[in-house]
Amino acid sequence: MNLTHPTTITFLIYIVAMVGIGFAAWRRTKNLSDYILGGRRLGSFVTAMSAGASDMSGWLLMGLPGALYGVGLSESWIAVGLILGAWFNWSLVAGRLRVYTELTRNALTLPDYFTYRFEDRSRLLRVLAAVVILVFFTIYCASGMVAGARLFERTFGLSYPVALWTSACATIVYVFIGGFLAVSWTDTVQALLMIFALLLAPVVVLVKAGGLHQTLDAIRAVDVQRLDWFRGTSWIGIVSLMAWGLGYMGQPHILARFMSASSIKVIPNARRIGMTWMILCLLGAVLVGFFGIAYFAAHPEQAAPVQANRETVFITLSQVLFNPWIAGILLSAILAAVMSTLSCQLLVCSSALTEDFYKSFLRPSAQQTELVWVGRAMVLMISAISLAIASNPESRVLGLVGYAWAGFGAAFGPVVLFSVLWPRMTRNGALAGMLAGALTVVIWRQGAWWGLYEMVPGFGLSCLAIVLFSLLDRAPAQTIKDTFARMQQQTRQFQNSVAADVRRLKLQGKQSLLTSAATVLKEAQTTQGNLADRAARSVL
Repeated sequence: MNLTHPTTITFLIYIVAMVGIGFAAWRRTKNLSDYILGGRRLGSFVTAMSAGASDMSGWLLMGLPGALYGVGLSESWIAVGLILGAWFNWSLVAGRLRVYTELTRNALTLPDYFTYRFEDRSRLLRVLAAVVILVFFTIYCASGMVAGARLFERTFGLSYPVALWTSACATIVYVFIGGFLAVSWTDTVQALLMIFALLLAPVVVLVKAGGLHQTLDAIRAVDVQRLDWFRGTSWIGIVSLMAWGLGYMGQPHILARFMSASSIKVIPNARRIGMTWMILCLLGAVLVGFFGIAYFAAHPEQAAPVQANRETVFITLSQVLFNPWIAGILLSAILAAVMSTLSCQLLVCSSALTEDFYKSFLRPSAQQTELVWVGRAMVLMISAISLAIASNPESRVLGLVGYAWAGFGAAFGPVVLFSVLWPRMTRNGALAGMLAGALTVVIWRQGAWWGLYEMVPGFGLSCLAIVLFSLLDRAPAQTIKDTFARMQQQTRQFQNSVAADVRRLKLQGKQSLLTSAATVLKEAQTTQGNLADRAARSVL
């Protein structure tokens, strides 16, 4: 690693800045609520950017462009499914979950929420949810570490083990120090860096490839089927790709952003900001991989790294098309994607161990300072396990992400969705749904029957189990029904106030338009009268 190279300098500046934000957040972290949810103080912009950055991990700049480069436009169905899934998550879950977690004893974690939502005195829901989080997030964290290792390996010529430790340590440090506030603040910076890179890179690749027509002609010359949205696909393939969108409602690191919003009032604006950011980033990632086909076809001498591992297509394009300073910024965007997701995953795992095991079972009377330090220790423990999983240099980012994403989507997605929409849901229904979803994903992953993504059967069977076991169970207690009714009431009041504001703005707009039209008409009549007077005087 050449410490005087512009790309290296850019990376070091970026890493130092993120650690500096971690130290700034340290000073505002006073208790476990601050460490886990930032004290529920996030505004709409930070909520949106943090949710987006924590969602779009290294796969956005590595896995997705690599898939488009290797296969073509038919891989874009993933992006379509994700956009639809994210929109439904913001619309159906975000506001309701923010209100509900506050009504259920100010729940700080997803297992907390399940426990208090269903008044589970046996704490089985808490334990099962925490186990699911630890199992699948450890795999998810490993995917982030693999992505970071690939970046450092390709950029600085490091061996895979050294690259793995170097990239992972930068994230671990600021999560360990600053907790949720550090993660949220850095996520905002990282989200802006990611969208800059993903808007700039495809434009430059397109220009270097000779423009749109020449690029499409070059892709046709390589393989005309790469322009086909249905290439090699079947209805099972398309459903499998779009089913990624189902996973949003069960991702604890994204749901934690909804829970940390300052109030339900910030959710609508956060949704608009977050969805705009997401659509632009996904479009950029798709175009980078797609246009890369044409560029490397014209420059085969530069294509060796991509041929060896197609997930390095964004890295290679950044290095060969931009000067070292700009390349350093673009490559820092990959590090940003890796760090943003990995950091919040480590934090959610830490919160599950601290809040749902240590505090609940071992030390119920533990002081806040003790809990914060236990949370930091858990970050180190989960990091060590994830590093062990990621130590295999043959690991693929998209494969690891897909497994963890399906696990959370099937185990938690239906439970969260039904819990905020269906008052008849019971604790046994939640337990059955969680077990059915998680076990189906694990079993289906081994068999990979019909090439169907394990999310689909996992999500479907989880929904079926929730409905079946809830209806066979006795009705929820009156206190549960009352809390659900309060959540619905607060949510509807806010929705009605938003609708009233929209109607008022429309009315004001119409009145303003009518006033403007009347003014213009009056001015026109005055002008017409003046012209008539002048004409009469000229005749006389």
